[in-house]
Amino acid sequence: MNSIDLWIKVLHIVAVISWMAGMLYLPRLFVYHAEAEPKSATSEQFKVMERRLLRGIVNPAMIAVWITGLLLAWREGYFLSPWLHAKLALVLLLTGLHGFFSARVRAFAEDRNRHSSRFYRIINEAPTAIMILVVFLVVMKP
Repeated sequence: MNSIDLWIKVLHIVAVISWMAGMLYLPRLFVYHAEAEPKSATSEQFKVMERRLLRGIVNPAMIAVWITGLLLAWREGYFLSPWLHAKLALVLLLTGLHGFFSARVRAFAEDRNRHSSRFYRIINEAPTAIMILVVFLVVMKP
């Protein structure tokens, strides 16, 4: 692996860590936001936190993950590898979950959340499960 590939890999790992940090924290904010009274000072503070986290970290990190990941797969010749197909399916699932979380940020911003804090506690586990499977595929390459 040459130095360009190593730099791409470094950027990919940093982006994955950033994306996952946001994907793990955002639904935790939703748990507490769902328990706050709409239009209260607490609710308004959660709106700011969710928007900044999504726009400032989670969205850019996801974009960087996709760009660097596809670049690495292409440069390393992994596109015919079955483990990569499974990984890409899981990352697509995580991307869909990201979209769902983005929609929740909008719903909370408009005071139209329809889910309970219990729902968000449960959905909070989904990114972790996907992450574990992706790491297994990357390390083990079955």
